[in-house]
Amino acid sequence: MGKPKIFVLDTNVILHDHKAIRQFKDNDLVIPTAVIEEADKFKKGNDTLSYHARGFMRDLDIISDGHSFGKKGISIGKGLGRIKVEPNHPFPPELAELFKDDTQDHRILSTAIWVRDNNPGTFVALVTKDVNLRLKAKAAGMAVQDYLTDKVEEDKLEIRQREVLRMSLGSELMQALCYGPETAIDWESVQTLKPEPNQLFRFEWENGGDETACARYDADRNKIVLVKAHEAYGIRPRNDEQKMALDACLNPKVALVALTGGAGTGKTLLALASALEQERDYEQIILSRPTVILGNQDIGFLPGDQKSKMSPFLQPLMDNLNVIREQFRPGSREAQRIDAMLTMEKLVIEPLAYIRGRSLGKCFFIIDEAQNLTPHEIKTIITRAGEGTKMVFTGDVFQIDQPYLDQWTNGLSHIAEKLSGQPLFQHVFLRKGERSRLSDLAAKLL
Repeated sequence: MGKPKIFVLDTNVILHDHKAIRQFKDNDLVIPTAVIEEADKFKKGNDTLSYHARGFMRDLDIISDGHSFGKKGISIGKGLGRIKVEPNHPFPPELAELFKDDTQDHRILSTAIWVRDNNPGTFVALVTKDVNLRLKAKAAGMAVQDYLTDKVEEDKLEIRQREVLRMSLGSELMQALCYGPETAIDWESVQTLKPEPNQLFRFEWENGGDETACARYDADRNKIVLVKAHEAYGIRPRNDEQKMALDACLNPKVALVALTGGAGTGKTLLALASALEQERDYEQIILSRPTVILGNQDIGFLPGDQKSKMSPFLQPLMDNLNVIREQFRPGSREAQRIDAMLTMEKLVIEPLAYIRGRSLGKCFFIIDEAQNLTPHEIKTIITRAGEGTKMVFTGDVFQIDQPYLDQWTNGLSHIAEKLSGQPLFQHVFLRKGERSRLSDLAAKLL
């Protein structure tokens, strides 16, 4: 058994996951006092950062239980290493001129270097989700790592994006799937290994031809069933992926749907259209998205009342609603129904921050731009779901606005990997842009 390592944690690690200190096995941890100072600034509030800041400090207080950390630190728990809070230390003379600014990042880095220099023969690394600090640490010759506990493996992410199985079928099977009385075939006739629930297929005629058939494994029927081209509130799918996405959103057996893909692939529009199509089955339709402000400022700094502050963030959702409304004549029954739902607040568009604390019973809940949510935030939202609630998360894991998330650590990738194969969950990756020819060209070439 190797000698325990020492990891120095940056503030963003514990604000990302306040239970991070229990994720390093039997290795020892050092928390610079600069981290305590930064966490203290986040402890007040109702957002996720405040939740993690309070959780971390509460856990650290319980671990110490009135004892001094001392030189060796305090045991975190059975089978885990030791933890200590280390006072800030200056840079060694040879580095002092390189990092003149007195910032919290520099205090954390200089303390990590001090810990390394005072523990010869022990591997010491700084753990941070801040790319800029990682680069500075490398420039200073300090070992540095990202916090990877909730990171989806790169090969698994690629598999999630190729999860529609493509294969050819003989004419007899294709006829049974597309035109038979059950529009279903036995999975044993397609593959030897039993498919996961809601596994997607795209079948082609074995003898050639341009026609394809989309299908899904139905665990209840134990058969591969045809995915038909549904229409939802005037919106028709334009490609196979959209057909599968709309089928998932309209399927009452699937309570949680993740729609991922690039800009203009129709993720939000399909989710909203399916919600309107099923509005009689739900007490409320809620459209929401996280508010990501540059510089991590609160929306309070924006001018105007609550409605004015939130308008820029919620306008894309309203744009999708207008696209659906334009499918019908002004004054038509369908257009009037949309207006009535907005007036009666059966259809609600509001920021995700205002959903916190609510119990969501028998509602259709659409969360747009979900790639900007952490795995913990996604979990918090899903655990709010009451009986009869359906949730649809949409987003593009390659367009993330949060500074400490990427395509492997965001919540949308997390649920696509962790919940794969669950009967209540279905993930569809949309490839082809359908917003316009110009939009599709820009997505491909620019």
